[in-house]
Amino acid sequence: MDDGVILAADDLTKEFKGFFAVEGVSLKIKRGQIHALIGPNGAGKTTCFNLLTKFLPPTRGRIIYKGQDITAMSPADIARLGLVRSFQISAVFPHLTALENVRIALQRQRGDSFDFWRSQKVLLQFDERARALLAEVGLSEFEQTEAGDLPYGRKRALEIATTLALDPEMLLLDEPMAGMGHEDVDRIAALIRRISADRTILMVEHNLSVVASLSDTITVLARGKVLAEGDYASVSKDPRVIEAYIGAGHG
Repeated sequence: MDDGVILAADDLTKEFKGFFAVEGVSLKIKRGQIHALIGPNGAGKTTCFNLLTKFLPPTRGRIIYKGQDITAMSPADIARLGLVRSFQISAVFPHLTALENVRIALQRQRGDSFDFWRSQKVLLQFDERARALLAEVGLSEFEQTEAGDLPYGRKRALEIATTLALDPEMLLLDEPMAGMGHEDVDRIAALIRRISADRTILMVEHNLSVVASLSDTITVLARGKVLAEGDYASVSKDPRVIEAYIGAGHG
């Protein structure tokens, strides 16, 4: 495997009863980069993401993470290897505080899931780390706020904090900006940039201005195949990419 590549896919294909949602996709994601997966609606981004995170089995192809073939592994197994997906579902408990949510994620990572009878000393140890994670995502002032009462963008930040509690080496973000206003988008973009300092990030994202400002490398999918790859400057000028977006009704 290439030096510096943390996650690679080779000939990744997913067929649904004769329809190829993803066909022959090969990807190389370099360690320490923010890599974006974009494309018009129906391009196969979500299917590709589901294949990479093992929520769907591929029809054919291989996935290699840190030199290890993970094609047959479960999502839980690859999470233990440090490859963690965020935003599959809203991953927070609405009636628990932000601090309690992160603490549960930390307990889960240690394998002590829901051991609420543990000694106060052990719980305080979790609190210290939980507070550090809340600070990392800009939620220190909300630690005693119930998750359900947090504004939408702050809830997303809390989801990132609970994901970071698993100590991932690589983070896969599924449309982190979906449904957000400008202020939240700017805040979450800044957060993603901050947490990428010592992690690799792959994200599916519709917001092209976010992709332009955050991504080191962009892979454009169209009709289930890789159409183009490169930095934003080169990809955005590619006539095939422009045509794919306009052809799909995106100006």
